[in-house]
Amino acid sequence: MAGTSTIEYALQRLGSAVGLLEGAIDGRFETEHQAQGVEAEMQRLGTDRSRLAQSLDAAEARAARLEEANREVSRRLVAAMESIREILARNGGA
Repeated sequence: MAGTSTIEYALQRLGSAVGLLEGAIDGRFETEHQAQGVEAEMQRLGTDRSRLAQSLDAAEARAARLEEANREVSRRLVAAMESIREILARNGGA
């Protein structure tokens, strides 16, 4: 009978060890799954960052063009106002 209880004890320990191993494997799979999710999210963030950087570059370029156009319009308005003043001065206007 002592042999039977030793075998039963060994089987219980083996079952417990197998259970712990299964738990560790499940934990490893879960960790791996989470890591893949994080990697996918990082890739999405990188893609979004690239898209936003391109949009920012385009917006900055457009702002620079608008600023240059604004300076040109302002320069032309000043020139037009000076021409009008000269014409008015020559013709006795205000």
